[in-house]
Amino acid sequence: MVWLFDKVRVNFSLLASFFLLILPTNTFTMSIFNNHPTEILILLFLIVTFLLSGIDKITDWKGNLSFIKDHFNSSPLKNMVPLLLGTILVIEIIACLLMITGVYQLATNTGKEIALIGVELSAITLIFLLVGQRLAKDYAGSMTLAVYFATTIFGVYLLSK
Repeated sequence: MVWLFDKVRVNFSLLASFFLLILPTNTFTMSIFNNHPTEILILLFLIVTFLLSGIDKITDWKGNLSFIKDHFNSSPLKNMVPLLLGTILVIEIIACLLMITGVYQLATNTGKEIALIGVELSAITLIFLLVGQRLAKDYAGSMTLAVYFATTIFGVYLLSK
């Protein structure tokens, strides 16, 4: 999958084409958003966010590890950075796979349980990131996570109704 992206610069048309490929042609007309439009848009937002983050970690593991080690050099987590970064990467990938499946389910009206699990995993990931930012005393970074978290919690709310 990494070869589809040129150094994490994703062309939106590639991502849109991917979704066109996974949706059956008989159910996909230009009305994909007739069923659960807000939920699908939130899922697409989170998929792009976590997919790009995961791809960046995979394609530039050493760079990310170096940056995060430096970022956490005076925090209690400084000796656990590789394990924590790997854990976040795995959760991001699993969440993306679940949310991609969830988009399919919502677009075809076959359920929303898998989408909900993916969004819940996204929320947990954001909480982990928030804890890390706070321990590193990066308060500005912590504030930026609030926007993602609010969107995610709104997604959990909509998908659990």
